[in-house]
Amino acid sequence: MSGTGGDRVSRAGENLPGFIGLQLAFTAHLRDPDGDEPLADVPAARMQVYADLVFRNLETLVGSAFPVAKAVLGSSRWPALVREFLRRHPSATPYFPEVSQEFLEFVSHLPVGVGLPDSAVPGFLAELCHYEWVELALDLADVALPQDVAADGDLRTGVVVPSPLAWPLTYAYPVHRIGPGHEPLAPGAHPTHLVVHRGADERVRFMEVNDLTQRLLLLLDGTVTGQGALERLSEEAPLALRDALRTAGPEILERLRSAGVLLGTRPPAGAAPASE
Repeated sequence: MSGTGGDRVSRAGENLPGFIGLQLAFTAHLRDPDGDEPLADVPAARMQVYADLVFRNLETLVGSAFPVAKAVLGSSRWPALVREFLRRHPSATPYFPEVSQEFLEFVSHLPVGVGLPDSAVPGFLAELCHYEWVELALDLADVALPQDVAADGDLRTGVVVPSPLAWPLTYAYPVHRIGPGHEPLAPGAHPTHLVVHRGADERVRFMEVNDLTQRLLLLLDGTVTGQGALERLSEEAPLALRDALRTAGPEILERLRSAGVLLGTRPPAGAAPASE
């Protein structure tokens, strides 16, 4: 059907640049309803419905991933932080399961002391969020455990195989103890070493370890025998600890295997295959 006079039917895509501009203006207002001009042709009450919906959905999604951080910051600081995330952070992914990683990226680059209602961003927040994210990441990790492992192999003479679902982590703050009413004002006197791991029952757990055990785990990279790692650790340890380490070393290996942090062993390179 042809139009009359100056009227005509627009071609498909002809108004795309204007539509994109409208979309950008609409989403900019949703991200920052207090600081961005509302659309002139849309009633403010309707825009507020969309803005509230976007914020509530985001806050629920992020809050479920970082429940301790949410509880610590409370009903004033937490919403303000999520609002800043929505307003300022250019997300690199559209996928909901990865929003928590985007929030962690945002918090990790947020200057300590940035003002929020009632207080400022605490110094421990980035580490606390990382610790909470690790628990979520391990819970969701789709990782196949290696099958060519002797679960009851000799951890001293065999090449020790660590679980890919066991992550040794070091923090300046005791992140596993932070909660409402316990907010450290400064890093601990010593680093906090944790091993966060997912067991055969699919539950994520953590264990706190000392400096030597953490270093041992880092040495056990899947290429060395337990004895080789212990010898290397003994060379690095203070003289006063070396005798105790020789005695306790095998017990530490067994404890880590019992916890599921170590899966077992493989034969050393060049070892003769076991006879059938």
